[in-house]
Amino acid sequence: MLAQTNDFALPTPSLLLDLDVLERNIAAMAARAAALGVRLRPHWKTHKCAEVAELQARQGATGGTVSTLAEARAFAEAGFDDITWAFPLPLSRLDEARALARRLTLRVVVDSEETVAALVRDVARWHVWLKVDCGYHRAGVDPESDALVELAKRIDRAPRLTFDGILSHSGHAYRAVGQEARAAVAEEERQIMVDAKDRLEAAGIAVPAVSVGSTPSMTAVEHLEGIDEVRPGNYVFFDHTQVTLGSCGVEDCAATVLASVVSCPPGADHAVVDAGALALSQDAGARLSTTRTMGEVLADRQPAQLDGGLRLVSLSQEHGILNRPVPVGTKLRILPNHSCLAVACFDHYTCVRGNEVMGRWRIRRVRG
Repeated sequence: MLAQTNDFALPTPSLLLDLDVLERNIAAMAARAAALGVRLRPHWKTHKCAEVAELQARQGATGGTVSTLAEARAFAEAGFDDITWAFPLPLSRLDEARALARRLTLRVVVDSEETVAALVRDVARWHVWLKVDCGYHRAGVDPESDALVELAKRIDRAPRLTFDGILSHSGHAYRAVGQEARAAVAEEERQIMVDAKDRLEAAGIAVPAVSVGSTPSMTAVEHLEGIDEVRPGNYVFFDHTQVTLGSCGVEDCAATVLASVVSCPPGADHAVVDAGALALSQDAGARLSTTRTMGEVLADRQPAQLDGGLRLVSLSQEHGILNRPVPVGTKLRILPNHSCLAVACFDHYTCVRGNEVMGRWRIRRVRG
């Protein structure tokens, strides 16, 4: 049950983390991965928090995934020693990545001849994933191209490189509304990756593992035959985008922003809160609804429900504009469109159970 908003005697804006919901989400995804017969290597970019990563590890997660080298360093400092940097390796960061790879198992991702050649020439030993485009068309080699075989062969035969396998990200699942549509994207990714593995093995290249996944696909996928590992991240918190896609209900959303109404001039048709783009980000959400929203407001004193008629319709740096008048001083709990980006705006979580504040957890909000 979500806490009663006005019971929180906190400065605003504050990032609230509902521990009961968080723990339920972590346990549910761990159970789902186990039932599907795959390892779970969660993406830590969503939470950027050692305490959350530790909860995931206790539920059986194998290592973790990050988006930046700075995130990898931060989790290494927290004691984690098996990290996939799931971003095409920037050659400008090769020296820094090498230094970190000497301290722990750092798995890097490549999808180009230039990057593979640089790793082959390098004096260090590297764990390397080859990224495959599974339909998102953002990064990754074409699974039907000659480059798939050529790059995998170079990695596999290089004496100082360990070929970890092939990796993909079904980001286009964020455009798939409903269980059936998300399941179709998940199956497309699975089939493309299994076929890619078969192509490589037919060329004499052993593929140690196949890694896939996103939160929308993992909440809908029907089976993962031929897949070894999944890397969802957003599932720990979910957000309004995931609610729109059907990946979860409002009751599954663990991260919200507590804000105060700071202005509502007489006769105005709106109100202003103290949570703007630097608390919620400018992410416009799934863009699949005719109702524009920059953040939905939770119903006060109602368990896991949206207000329905009250939302943020625009954001500037520090101001959020509500679509109707609300008395000054009112505290509102806002469900972000994108929890990953909202979290990146804060330095810590205020952890709650019901309407009781339990403490703070640090967000490793590092740049670079």
